[in-house]
Amino acid sequence: MRMRLFVVAAFFVLLPMAMAQPAVKPACDRACLENYINRYMDAMLAHKASPDLFHRDCKFTENGVQLPLGGEGLWYGMSGKGTYKFYIPDVETQQVAFIGTAKEGGAAPGAKTAPGAKPAQPTTVAVAIRLKILNGLITEAEQLVIRPESSLFGSGTASKFPPTGEAVEKMGSPHSIYTQVIPEAERHSREDLVRIGNYYFAGLQRNDGKGYYPFTDDAVRYENGMAACGLDQAGKLIPRACKGQFEKGLEGIVSRIRDRRFVAVDRERGIAFAFGFFDHVQINWTWQIAELFKIEKGNIRRIEAVFHRCPYGMNSGWSTYEQGMSEEMQSIR
Repeated sequence: MRMRLFVVAAFFVLLPMAMAQPAVKPACDRACLENYINRYMDAMLAHKASPDLFHRDCKFTENGVQLPLGGEGLWYGMSGKGTYKFYIPDVETQQVAFIGTAKEGGAAPGAKTAPGAKPAQPTTVAVAIRLKILNGLITEAEQLVIRPESSLFGSGTASKFPPTGEAVEKMGSPHSIYTQVIPEAERHSREDLVRIGNYYFAGLQRNDGKGYYPFTDDAVRYENGMAACGLDQAGKLIPRACKGQFEKGLEGIVSRIRDRRFVAVDRERGIAFAFGFFDHVQINWTWQIAELFKIEKGNIRRIEAVFHRCPYGMNSGWSTYEQGMSEEMQSIR
């Protein structure tokens, strides 16, 4: 009898507690995660970080620097959306990464142009983004914005290469190889995809031509919207070009590849996406990079990267000093 009374009493005590717990929203699927990128870009274009999309304590960085969310960096100057869109949804960790383009600057709405003068034109920038979703809200937002190189006063192009945003835009859309679904029986685990992607960094860093380079014979790499290996000038495939480049042509170029943060993995399509830094110690030069790898049966088939120069030794804004200087890979969840 006492036991029965205890059970009844416990029921009435615990029931209000259970009902008071906030409901945990179901996890996002692929389409849901990709839509968060779309909503994020819309919010950035509107220059408004609304509480129905962002957690009140959402951390935001641009190019490795933590900034107030909603009014600085590209959030201040975005004036239009680009056409290139590459989504990397990670259903397992509820993160989503993205490489794409956007418009920045240009004439302010309603601005008048002096007689005979041309209205200010927006520039096309490349963007690489990672979002973390929790209970329906964005809790972390990290972006790399690759702007055209310019002079001190913002006029003229300082690089012999086309601006990254324009080059990426001209690619049109991600290559069809990236959209191919890996048969379920052949899919790697998330950690295996991270490990295989990291072989690229390990092979390139202080390369002596004798490392482990798991490329397919038809591997192709694009950097800042341009083919860097695997294709000739006419776009024709050069077999084993990427592996051959590592074996003979890229020896000792990169001193250190650090803060290798694999932040999104698409197991369904075999894609691993990472942020990192390439250091050239001898010339005090660092590239800040976002790079993704299409992996099939243990080999890298296609690579796409966007990057720009940053202050030497820069940190991502998401790592400790020790992590930021480490050559070890990090699997971010």
